Amino acid sequence: MNVIKDKTFTGERPLFGLRDTRLEHVTIGEGESGIKMCHNIEVDNCRLIGKYPFWHVYGSKVSNCYFEVGSRSAIWYSDDMLMTDTVIDAPKLFREMHNLELRNVTINDADETFWRIDGLTINNVTLHEGTYPFMFCTNVKVDGLVSDSKYVFQYVKNAEIHHAKITTKDSFWETDNVTVYDSEINGEYLGWHSRNLKLVRCHISGEQPLCYAENLVLEDCTFDPACDRAFEESTVEATIKGAITEIKNPTSGHIVADSVGRITIDDYIKQPANCIIETRK
Repeated sequence: MNVIKDKTFTGERPLFGLRDTRLEHVTIGEGESGIKMCHNIEVDNCRLIGKYPFWHVYGSKVSNCYFEVGSRSAIWYSDDMLMTDTVIDAPKLFREMHNLELRNVTINDADETFWRIDGLTINNVTLHEGTYPFMFCTNVKVDGLVSDSKYVFQYVKNAEIHHAKITTKDSFWETDNVTVYDSEINGEYLGWHSRNLKLVRCHISGEQPLCYAENLVLEDCTFDPACDRAFEESTVEATIKGAITEIKNPTSGHIVADSVGRITIDDYIKQPANCIIETRK
C-alpha cells in the first residue's frame, strides 16, 4: 500500500482515482471532492475542510479524523467503509451507501445524516442537533447511541437497536421490522404508523406515544407519567411495568400494566375495538 504523509491538498479533485493508498496526517483543504472515485483507501489522523471530500470511495478505513463544518455532504455514494474514533462537525454525511460501520464517533451536526444506507452498524455513537438522521435506512444494527437530534429513525426497515438514549420528536415513524432493547426514548409521538415495532425493557416518555401502529409489541416497558393517549388506533400486545397514565382507543390486542390511570374509549374507536386492557392482580 502506498503512503502519503504530512501533506496538504486543495482545489478540485486533487486525489482523484487513488487506489491502495494510506493517508496519514493529511489535510484536505479548501476546494471540492478531494478524495473521489478511489478504491482501498485508509485515512488516519487527517483533517477534512473542503466540500464533498469523500465521494464514490469503495473500500475504506477512516480513523482519528476530524471533519470541519465546511466539509458538508462529506461522504456519499461510498461502500464498505469503517470509521472509528472520529469527530464530525459537518452536516449531511453518509448518503446512498452500502455496508457502513461506525465505532466511537461523535457527530455534532447530525442534520440529514445517514440517508438511504443499506447495512449500517453503529457502536458508541453520539449525535447532536439536526433533523431526520437515519431516513430510509435498511438493515441497521445499533449498540450504544446517544442522540438529541429530531425526527430520528423515520422510514427505517429491519433494525435492531440496543442501549440507546434518544431525546427527540416524531421518532420511529413509518418503520418496518424494528426492535429496540434496553433503551430510553424521550419525545412526543413515538412510533406512529409503524409496522412490527417491538420495544423490550425500554423507558418511554412524551405525549401520545405508539399510535396508529400495526403489530406493536412491548415487553416489560415503563412509561413516564406524562405519556397520555397511548396506543390510539394501534394493534398492540403490551406488558407494562408500573403505571401508564392513559390508554386511548386501541384497536385490538392485549395490554397488561400494574396500574392504568385512565382508559378512554369513545365513538371514534376503530373496529374491531376488542383490545383487552387489564391490571396485574
